[in-house]
Amino acid sequence: ALEPLSVGLGIGVASALTGYLSHPRFYCSYVECCPCDGRRLNASALKAQLDDRLFGQHLAKDVVLKAVMGFSNNPSPKKPLMLSLHGWAGTGKNFLSQILAEHVHPAGLRSKFVHLFLATLHFPHHDQVKLYKEQLQNWIRGNVSACPSSVFIFDEMDKMHPGVIDAIKPFLDYYEEVDGVSYRKAIFIFLSNAGGDLINKAALDFWTSGKRREDIQLKDLEPMLSVGVFNNKNSGLWHSSIIDRNLIDYFVPFLPLEHRHVKMCVRAEMAARGYVVDEEVVKAVADEMTYFPKEQKIFSDKGCKTVQAKLDIHEDL
Repeated sequence: ALEPLSVGLGIGVASALTGYLSHPRFYCSYVECCPCDGRRLNASALKAQLDDRLFGQHLAKDVVLKAVMGFSNNPSPKKPLMLSLHGWAGTGKNFLSQILAEHVHPAGLRSKFVHLFLATLHFPHHDQVKLYKEQLQNWIRGNVSACPSSVFIFDEMDKMHPGVIDAIKPFLDYYEEVDGVSYRKAIFIFLSNAGGDLINKAALDFWTSGKRREDIQLKDLEPMLSVGVFNNKNSGLWHSSIIDRNLIDYFVPFLPLEHRHVKMCVRAEMAARGYVVDEEVVKAVADEMTYFPKEQKIFSDKGCKTVQAKLDIHEDL
């Protein structure tokens, strides 16, 4: 028979071990946990990453950094943070959203608390809009219940069927709770090519008038961008109640990239592959891109989107 002392000691050791293993600090070192309330983002680290990895987007970097840090430092926000990123392909919208997601949840897009929706993949059929709206509400409700600081990224907003995104309007509004769930710590990000033509025209006007692109301010673009997207039948936000109710905190414009910015992208890609940066290759890749307007050839019409593929051709060099 076991001695009472031995039994008691065994139970005590087991209890202590169970308590240690279940302690949040130990448990969360092996399993991803939702960040606790009061955790603030590292502003200097986020700024450094944006400066090092996102090129030619002074306006987007400044707006997003201030918006995100203000939201993170607010212990009791009145609503979720809602950002709508606009610009042509290859200008850095996806890149910025990934960097932001990584700073909220270190696993980034691999995190179970970061959710990426693609319009053409998740909402492909026009006749299924009602079903998509129900599924979207259930998905967001369930995930915010599990982690209040969940991040939701909606890509290809310009290809989304009008009306689908309005399903999330109750979660973006100024409600303390919706059906017992608070959404005020969540972040929602829209990515869209819609409005890109308006942004490009404004950037070209600045260039034509001899102004520096770095002098372009949010007030020069945001008003026309919000109106243009609202009235664009291909924007996914066409006549959306989300815009009508002023629930989007910032319409963030991504400017078209110039030849010098494409060269920055090439250098970054070469460094990421472990290559020695060769300026002849950098120039060759940048020169192979196509630029607009046809006469002046100022802006890359694909941004940096095809840099990786074009660099593959020059790998032997």
